[in-house]
Amino acid sequence: MNVMASHAPLATATGPYLYWITSRAAGIAGLILASAAVGAGLLMAGGLARERRAEMRVAHEALALATLAALAIHGLTLLGDGYLHPTLLELAVPFAGSYRTLWTSTGIIAFWSLAALGLGYYQRARIGAQRWRSLHRLTAAAWMLGIVHSLTDGTDSGQAWFLVMIVIVVAPPLALLAARHLLPSALARLTGRLAPAGAAPGLAPPNPEMQRAGSR
Repeated sequence: MNVMASHAPLATATGPYLYWITSRAAGIAGLILASAAVGAGLLMAGGLARERRAEMRVAHEALALATLAALAIHGLTLLGDGYLHPTLLELAVPFAGSYRTLWTSTGIIAFWSLAALGLGYYQRARIGAQRWRSLHRLTAAAWMLGIVHSLTDGTDSGQAWFLVMIVIVVAPPLALLAARHLLPSALARLTGRLAPAGAAPGLAPPNPEMQRAGSR
């Protein structure tokens, strides 16, 4: 009886802690999986994985679904947290809770956005392929909202190891995103500046030989 009694406080303390540490681990896993999913999607969109496009598509889909599962666990396990005592409404609805309302709501919005955009893949026939592609590009914005949530509301947000991990998993997709959206416009501006007077921006200067041939 004495042994059982001595273990009772430990069991009581372990319960809430287990919920918190599970939520913490699931949140980190969700961030890593989401970054990998975004990176895989950008590789396909940029045509950098043409030879393995079918394999990349399967990997991208699996990573996206695993992300949603990890983030669902991240939120739902907080229902057992003995410190926050959140309700399901506070975990599911932005700005419904009182704990770090803005940054917690950022995470909730990121989750629902990723869920809608990810699961929309299975409804693309109804949505329309072109419209779905346009909407799917917003996934990167939802992913970045999740990063903001991790850096502002996460338990480990101030830890050096966590910041290093963020850089490692976030930098590659960010580089691919910048290359896809910023590099083409930068090249277009550079081409326009290098074009000689009288030439249309972005077009090669006229070939003198072809001009003489055309005038004969």
